[in-house]
Amino acid sequence: MVKAAQEQTILIVDDEQDILDFLSYNLKKEGYRVFTAKNGNEGIQAAKDINPSLIILDVMMPEMDGIEACQIIRRELSLNQPIIAFLTSRAEDYSQIAGFEAGADDYITKPIRPRLLLSKVESLLRRTNKSIAPETDNDILIDREKYLVHVKGESKVLPKKEFELLELLASRPGKVFKREQILSIVWGNDTIVGERTIDVHIRKLREKIGNDYIRTIKGVGYTFNED
Repeated sequence: MVKAAQEQTILIVDDEQDILDFLSYNLKKEGYRVFTAKNGNEGIQAAKDINPSLIILDVMMPEMDGIEACQIIRRELSLNQPIIAFLTSRAEDYSQIAGFEAGADDYITKPIRPRLLLSKVESLLRRTNKSIAPETDNDILIDREKYLVHVKGESKVLPKKEFELLELLASRPGKVFKREQILSIVWGNDTIVGERTIDVHIRKLREKIGNDYIRTIKGVGYTFNED
């Protein structure tokens, strides 16, 4: 079941005040808690302050655009990673592709109609309910503060990169993370590593937590099983 609207926090990042006003009005009317920011820098700080469930992020903004802001947010492991949807016009095919490569989950096309906006937001927020359940005989629980993973009641300490890789995959059960996206988020753009590095870490994770949780999508990347 999706959490009630009033329990969901949405951050809108756009440099156009009329867009902020329009989106805020329609979302607040439905009971969502809405915060706004006018550029990428403000958006990143707001995301850290309020830890939103969903970020609606414009692509073209001054100071820092949405693509760069999305990349930084996806590397910020202190955040409970939000759903990120880009605002794009129908002609911005390149922006949509770049957005997905930066770590976006979806996009919302301008011009925006209120009914379609609310339907889209509701659909996106359903994904935030797909989290790791409290541990049972078949579940896995990630302790982000202690860097511990509990598998079937047994605690396991993982090296930093293995933990961050598992945390990334588990943050979006069912979502396929591409190899280049994993490299960018977990290892960063400043570190030169090969794709083989991911394979080695996945193999080590499976040795420690079992083969049931991480699935390989051949030629694409990896996903965390939803079941």
